[in-house]
Amino acid sequence: MPRFLLLFLFFFCSAYGQEQVSICSWNIQNFGKSKSDKEIGFIARTINRFDIVALQEVVSGPEGPKAVAKLLDALSRKGFKWDYAVSPVVSSDNPYQRERYAFLWKPSRVKTLGKAFLDRFYAAQIEREPYLLTFQRGQSQFTLANYHAPPKNKNPEAEIKYFKSYPDLYKSHNMIFCGDFNLPESHSVFNPLKKIGYAPALVGQKTTLRQKCLADGCLASQYDNFFSKARVLLWQ
Repeated sequence: MPRFLLLFLFFFCSAYGQEQVSICSWNIQNFGKSKSDKEIGFIARTINRFDIVALQEVVSGPEGPKAVAKLLDALSRKGFKWDYAVSPVVSSDNPYQRERYAFLWKPSRVKTLGKAFLDRFYAAQIEREPYLLTFQRGQSQFTLANYHAPPKNKNPEAEIKYFKSYPDLYKSHNMIFCGDFNLPESHSVFNPLKKIGYAPALVGQKTTLRQKCLADGCLASQYDNFFSKARVLLWQ
């Protein structure tokens, strides 16, 4: 499915106990390669309302981290201090799959526990292994697993099936899976996660933008989502 310059944004608030944290996940296509200053300004205005932002498809070259730093600078001029982490290049040998992830967050709203890291446990099975970072708000902690699946024609379910093991790998963590799964939440590969209590934030909702709007609208596929045990409130 062709992607628009800026992929569709979706977001939710998750509550652990009495604590609420707003989290945004956004696949910004080729971030660091094709975004102008005006577009970075638009991105900053859009995500400034959130506490945490997870980005996918930050380009693997030095332009990727530079673009994230530029975005952070634009955000920091809007009234909040922000911090960020950019991943190393994922382990994929395929040059078309190689990219980075990023997290951005407001230290006044959440603090981080430890450092963000690419999870290598299934590096042999997952080409763009998820990028993990643990956050704390009040007495509540949760770990975001930021992930970008292979294209739908490259069998993303062969990778996603390993996520059912992550709650056991990280037993002391409240895991939240987020990102671009290149599959709808209705796909059977998500059933093992659902059976252990992980619910999708979006059900039956398209999230990617077409390059050109058609008669049935501008949205294309139901690929981007969150899977969490937290209470989820969609922020419209």
